[in-house]
Amino acid sequence: MVHADAAFTDWLRLVRAEYLEVPGLNLTEPQVQRLWGLDPVMCGAVLSELLGRNFLKRTRQGAYMRADQG
Repeated sequence: MVHADAAFTDWLRLVRAEYLEVPGLNLTEPQVQRLWGLDPVMCGAVLSELLGRNFLKRTRQGAYMRADQG
């Protein structure tokens, strides 16, 4: 369980860092999965966490972008 928690935290940091590094990044869930090689469960968990922290928001088209942009 500790390993899974560490992996989740690592993915959370990586995805957050990429969104900070690339202004205007706007990706759908399948694009996030492909870009970082995430399985659907981990991808969903990471995106849900970033939504819950109000770091990301979901567009009408279903893409994820930073909540403080657009």
